[in-house]
Amino acid sequence: MSVNIGRTLFLPAIAAGVLTATSCHKHRKDLEGGAGGGTPDPTISEITLLAGGLGGPGSMDDTGPLARFSAPSGIATDGANLYVADFFNYTIRKIEISTGETTTLAGLPGRAGFTDGIGSAARFGGPRGIATDGTNLYVADTFNQIIRKIVLSTGEVSTLAGRAQAPGTTNGTGAGARFRNPWGIATDGTNVYVTEQGSHTIRKIVISTKAVTTLAGLAGQSGSADGIGSTARFNSPLGAATDATYVYIADTNNHTIRQVEIATGSVTTLAGAAGQSGASDGSFGEARFSQPLGIATDGARIYVGDFGNTALRQLEISMRAVSTLAGSPGQPGSTDGTRIEARFRALFALATDGTNLFAADGGFNGTVRKAVLSTGVVTTLAGLAGQPGSADGTGGTARFSDPSGLATDGINLYVADKMNHTVRQISRAAGTVTTLAGLAGEPGSADGIGAGARFNQPTGLATDGIYVYVTDLGNSTIRRVVISTGEVQTLAGVAGQVGSENGIGGSARFSGPSGIATDGRTLYITDQNNQTIRQFAIATWVVTTLAGLAGQTGSEDGIGSAARFYLPDGIATDGTNLYVADVANNTIRQIVIATGAVTTLAGQADMAGWSTTITAVNGIGTAARFNHPFGLALDGTDLYISETRSHTIRKLDLLTAEVTTPIGVQGYGRVDLGPLPGTINSPAGLCAAEGWLFISSQWENSVLIAPMPN
Repeated sequence: MSVNIGRTLFLPAIAAGVLTATSCHKHRKDLEGGAGGGTPDPTISEITLLAGGLGGPGSMDDTGPLARFSAPSGIATDGANLYVADFFNYTIRKIEISTGETTTLAGLPGRAGFTDGIGSAARFGGPRGIATDGTNLYVADTFNQIIRKIVLSTGEVSTLAGRAQAPGTTNGTGAGARFRNPWGIATDGTNVYVTEQGSHTIRKIVISTKAVTTLAGLAGQSGSADGIGSTARFNSPLGAATDATYVYIADTNNHTIRQVEIATGSVTTLAGAAGQSGASDGSFGEARFSQPLGIATDGARIYVGDFGNTALRQLEISMRAVSTLAGSPGQPGSTDGTRIEARFRALFALATDGTNLFAADGGFNGTVRKAVLSTGVVTTLAGLAGQPGSADGTGGTARFSDPSGLATDGINLYVADKMNHTVRQISRAAGTVTTLAGLAGEPGSADGIGAGARFNQPTGLATDGIYVYVTDLGNSTIRRVVISTGEVQTLAGVAGQVGSENGIGGSARFSGPSGIATDGRTLYITDQNNQTIRQFAIATWVVTTLAGLAGQTGSEDGIGSAARFYLPDGIATDGTNLYVADVANNTIRQIVIATGAVTTLAGQADMAGWSTTITAVNGIGTAARFNHPFGLALDGTDLYISETRSHTIRKLDLLTAEVTTPIGVQGYGRVDLGPLPGTINSPAGLCAAEGWLFISSQWENSVLIAPMPN
């Protein structure tokens, strides 16, 4: 499979005009009249990279850097293979150590649930810890509140203990037991040991009988006391490892490494000091950790993924000394190298075969790393680390951090660089990225010019060719940027003051404004936490509520305040109607601007909200299904929808209500530059202009271009 990572396409500039915001195409009359230029090259029918670096979380099986993971949170080894709990993909993955080939052993990417079954028929609700005895895997299925068992030879998944979606702390046998946020897991072949974050305890399961007891700690009582059994206290224990005599615990919020004697339940603190975070090496008593999380042992040493320090630490048991094996405290990254040259980002879990240490390195890295114990040399075994950053530059040299909304004036593309707290500008002729307003890494609410202004998670963008309008999510305000000067002004709302009041400018209040669109006279805003659609008159600065009722979730069609939404996000307009991605309802809604009448165009409301069990299905109108529709782009009679969880772009024909999937493959999260349909990863913002779709990929921290499908 070709990835063509180095290829970048730059388009000729298109004449500026009045644009309809998040969809950012020209008015339909301009399209019909043939105004503007920049006719797409008919020989180009591929997904290409406009700016940013590729890599990061995803859900693809493949070999080495072509594979993708999403928050790998648990790791175990049988010597020949690694097994990974791929948390946000709801799957268990297998990596052949000798080749780096990654396959999915159980579960289906993007489909959460709690079904037992074989291979892809099984469902998980957020697997974290994983351990193996060489014949079976044991998995802490955290969000399902259960412990699962997988037969390695067949991929058959069953529930060992607990009852799905029934949290508790009860001891018992099998389904009679209850767990509360089980996280870490270890096994000695006879028993399974579980760290329970939600109850601050260590649980024990006898494999042969499924009997569950509490080995140490007292449910609901956090602390840091050593002692026997229920007299001991932990504070969010997460990682677990065992040598069959002791269970070693990463006591995360105490910043310590604890030891539990299996025979007696006696708990002692091995290293670190409760409540004192740091990065010091030295004797057990002198050493300091910062939120230790992953843990493994080979019998002579204990290895720790020191999450807060982004470093691999090792404890010499006989010498009672702590040293740093690889990484540098406080310097996150994804660099391979020797010892202090190496960089990590989120060391969730560790496993060792006695020669190597394997790490699930989550966050934007989304990788599985290998450290040779004798040399400290670190390499990346599988996955390709994301490249978040804030660098200006051309094409692939530029960096973004969670790019969200897009808009264009025909000459430039504007990007809401959400976690950099900036608004970026990309020259469509040259692919050059510059920062128009805000300062990377400096959230705030100040108006000002260019780098003197501050934003707090800017999310949605719209433009009329003179201004870029911004939904400043973290501030709950509506801002605008003068394109020619970079001057930022707050139009409506007051930073840090959440509400739903209508009014003029600063007297209005918003709660989590997200999507934004304009017809040149009015701004239309999805006020997400209020579950409403708001409008801002540009000439008078008057804010009113067009549809929905503040604080009332639902899926009802109706007029104005009689309609209901559930976390509305993307929005686009053709001047007569608004189109809204109603995220948690998994539907596309239409609003007649003149009357406020709301109808459901496609999809069927899922009132469970944020469901991950839905399969994206093509069809007509309510027969179609969506899974987290997000951004919208309107071009003529076609509405394009970015579907972040299925990693696809959907197309809704507004004349026939037919929904198709022209870009991406459901469940396959990775950017493959090449012919359509290709594969994409976590698409968010969408922008349509003169035959092209611009797509912001949140996890890949990049902006892509694709020809508009016929």
